Amino acid sequence: MAFFRTCDGIGRRDFLQAGVVAGAGLNLASFAQLAAAGSVDSGAKARSAIFINLNGGPSHLDTFDPKPDAPSEYRGEFDTIQTCLPGVAISEHLPRIATCMDKFTLLRGVSHSVAAHELGTKYVNTGNRPLPSLEFPGYGAVVSKERPGIPELPPFVAIPNSAQRPGYLGVRYAPMNTTSTPVIGTPFRVRGISMSGGLTIDDVERRRNLLSRLDRTFSDVEQNSQLLEGMGEFGKQAHTVITSEKAKDAFDIGKESPEFSKQFGSSSLGASCLLALRLVEAGVRFITVSNGGWDTHRDNWNVLKTRQLPALDDALAGLFTGLAARGLLESTIVYVTGEFGRTPKINTERVGRDHYPRNMFMLLGGGGVKGGQVLGESDETGSMPRGDGFSPDDVAASFYHALGIDHTQEYHTTTGRPVMIVRNGHVIPELFT
Repeated sequence: MAFFRTCDGIGRRDFLQAGVVAGAGLNLASFAQLAAAGSVDSGAKARSAIFINLNGGPSHLDTFDPKPDAPSEYRGEFDTIQTCLPGVAISEHLPRIATCMDKFTLLRGVSHSVAAHELGTKYVNTGNRPLPSLEFPGYGAVVSKERPGIPELPPFVAIPNSAQRPGYLGVRYAPMNTTSTPVIGTPFRVRGISMSGGLTIDDVERRRNLLSRLDRTFSDVEQNSQLLEGMGEFGKQAHTVITSEKAKDAFDIGKESPEFSKQFGSSSLGASCLLALRLVEAGVRFITVSNGGWDTHRDNWNVLKTRQLPALDDALAGLFTGLAARGLLESTIVYVTGEFGRTPKINTERVGRDHYPRNMFMLLGGGGVKGGQVLGESDETGSMPRGDGFSPDDVAASFYHALGIDHTQEYHTTTGRPVMIVRNGHVIPELFT
């Protein structure tokens, strides 16, 4: 996968999660969770979720909220095309997505005020405005806690890594990072699952015994350590996953037919979305897909039309149509977002657009979300929402609602502080009517 660094120096490797237990030889970047289910609405349609993070902040005007009638200093270089929804137009470089917009809701006029990459990313990955005194858990950690999956599979997988951290919930709810992206038509090996380098099941059993002895030793020293508790759970889950044929099969996108795979295109993003679909089908509860390159201060239109948009077009069209074809769309909610939009007024010196959180788009589809609609609106230059708009908090509350998780539920930090899952959001009712 290409390495993309945003303008404030946040690279994709900065999002790698800790989790390697070197002494045991197991390289799963995850700590297991075996907690019982919490406050989950059994009537919710979504049982799994795929979160796609467009790292860097995609331009809303050049993708899903174009303004072809705006003055030239705003509208940009792209023409628009009509979608399958009457009267709704998007960028000309998203032709496949235009044909399947009946499968998701486009949110326009999403707005916040956090213009830095790292903080904006934390905001949209948790649904809570960042605080210096508290690290909120990402969606994947909460879903892992509330929706435990089957033992043979990790509950939370990040392709290739994730900005979502377990926060105050602790390392047992961290993701398993694949650390690399798959390639269409090629078997995908995940370190720690595929057991490369000659590692055998006997080796795993011996090292599991070693890990158990280490756990008992450390437990005598510090009974209440959240980290050590997480490592103990990690040992159990890692052993189960690493020896599971079901896990190996789920990660192997090479088993997909060429006919089905080709609809995802040939990019790493498309291959990652294909893997996410396979993981959902196998029973993984939460998958994040991270895709960089959207920080287009310079050469915005060339970068978008030659690299970013063709890959996004194939990947999202393949994912939504593929989930529908497999009968998985109603039980899987898909959430697509960047950390912010980009300035409506063009930076002519750099032929690009800069950071702009006051107006952006988000996509939500599947899992009981009503498809084929556009909610919200921005003004004639794409500068601000018309009316109140939506906040990332509102979208987060709605996302949890689709999964049957009460976003007002309180957790407690290690110091006993009660914290709501989403502090300031409200469910958007039009998403579900």
